[in-house]
Amino acid sequence: MFEAAELGRKISKEAYKRRVPKVREALLELQQQLRAAPFPVIVIFAGVDAAGKSESVNLLNAWMDPRWVVTRAFGEPSDEERERPEHWRFWRELPPRGRIGLYLSSWYSRPVLDRVYRRASRVEFEHQLARIAELEKMLADDGALIVKFWMHLDKQTQRKRLRSLEKDPLTRWRVTKLQWKHWKMFGRFVAAAEQAIRATSMPQAPWTIVEGRDEEYRSLAVTETIRDALRARLTGMSAKSKRRNSGASVDAPAVGAAGPTILSGLDMTVRVEKEKFERELLKQQGELNRLQRRASAKGVSTILVFEGWDAAGKGGAIRRVTAALDARDYQVIPIAAPTDEERAHHYLWRFWRYLPRAGRFTIFDRSWYGRVLVERVEGFAAPEDWRRAYTEINQFEDQLIAHGIVLVKCWLHVTPEEQLRRFRERQQSAFKSWKITEEDWRNRKRWPAYELAVNEMVERTSTHDAPWTLVEGNDKYYARIKVLRTVCERLRRAL
Repeated sequence: MFEAAELGRKISKEAYKRRVPKVREALLELQQQLRAAPFPVIVIFAGVDAAGKSESVNLLNAWMDPRWVVTRAFGEPSDEERERPEHWRFWRELPPRGRIGLYLSSWYSRPVLDRVYRRASRVEFEHQLARIAELEKMLADDGALIVKFWMHLDKQTQRKRLRSLEKDPLTRWRVTKLQWKHWKMFGRFVAAAEQAIRATSMPQAPWTIVEGRDEEYRSLAVTETIRDALRARLTGMSAKSKRRNSGASVDAPAVGAAGPTILSGLDMTVRVEKEKFERELLKQQGELNRLQRRASAKGVSTILVFEGWDAAGKGGAIRRVTAALDARDYQVIPIAAPTDEERAHHYLWRFWRYLPRAGRFTIFDRSWYGRVLVERVEGFAAPEDWRRAYTEINQFEDQLIAHGIVLVKCWLHVTPEEQLRRFRERQQSAFKSWKITEEDWRNRKRWPAYELAVNEMVERTSTHDAPWTLVEGNDKYYARIKVLRTVCERLRRAL
């Protein structure tokens, strides 16, 4: 695979000086156009030591406006990062739309090193690469332009480069014992790199192998590749915009009669008497407190997801859960319309940010399922966006579970008649009237469309390891006990 990157390509200094001004001018112009564009640019640098990765990043920062460039280098994960899924630290650092992100030692570094040091089997390495391919496809489908460089040197040239750096007192610090150790393992690195490149080079996220022997050649190969990719994307976006403005049809949000659904099969008459509720509430809260203390001691994190109709009792159920927990060990995240910062990223970005540390609880009052519920029904997401979200959500939750996080998802259901009664009750209550808004009444009119969306949501995302619990919520006492029992059961099983 790397034979073509070991040919000793060079470019004369005269030719380099002629081409550089045009490249720099083009990059600055394209960067300004990008600032108003609805997509980010993600540039990944990987490769062998001393092949020019850091130099390329520094060059790009020098040639472009660094105010609109995000530069990140990832080393060994910190304790805080180890307590979350592997990709958590990368999601947090993704550039917003309109910016360029330059990444050294990105999500490829640790899997390749694990394979080189034989901490991961071939099958485990393939699984890690499949996760990376999922991530990059998800980002590319959301619009991100992904450019990946493998910076290469043959073994003999790498040895000469390391020795040259060691001889110069000003650059000696850049060469470490670890780099010489890696040089001795050159064959393993090449084998792992070939497997990684084959598994993750996709049309939407291709690899470019750059020979790093000649500085001038390397610099132009990197900068011109970025220039061409960015120019092609911006030109294509402009053409697409013209077609859209010419009157091309757009799918309307799903509306219509729901018919029989998984919700219509629930027994909404179930009830719990107040006296029994109060006894059972204390019992379940006591059990949850004991289980949480065990989970905290073992470093087992928990994520609770609450979805449901307006006035279905999500807030009341959450309060009965948090009453059993130490306030230092949980946070409740209420999800509303995304902020400008959140809209500038992939829709899952804001949820990755809130993943709990080891042994903690994070409770989402509405969640990433808004993509396939309100965004679908109200037309805030294009059909192709919410349709692929089922797969993206399953992949996201699979990573949570693989990391050992206990994931509990509850849909709180009420009948239209009970919702209407609660709406009217809220209007008449001085301390509940703030809960009812014009948007709640408007959403109620689209009940059939929402019920269809809920049905498909459960059908597509209720998996063996992350099942949905449907909670009959007409009777609040029954609903609160069912939620507490479900959380306790899932925690007990995990522990």
